[in-house]
Amino acid sequence: MSKVMFDYTKSVLERVSFDPTLFCKELEKAIKALLPYEMELLREWLLSFTSEKPELKQCLLIVNS
Repeated sequence: MSKVMFDYTKSVLERVSFDPTLFCKELEKAIKALLPYEMELLREWLLSFTSEKPELKQCLLIVNS
């Protein structure tokens, strides 16, 4: 079940990546829904995903806090 939630979260974040504000809001929702080990996976994925999208790097602060 949790793998499904993690994959769904990545899918949503990819779809809203055109808008940094919306991306941050969806990221905040994901933080509440995911398990601690999934958060580690999400951090790794975000670092990779945002490397090509510098406008989204501000949202990494949400995950690291």
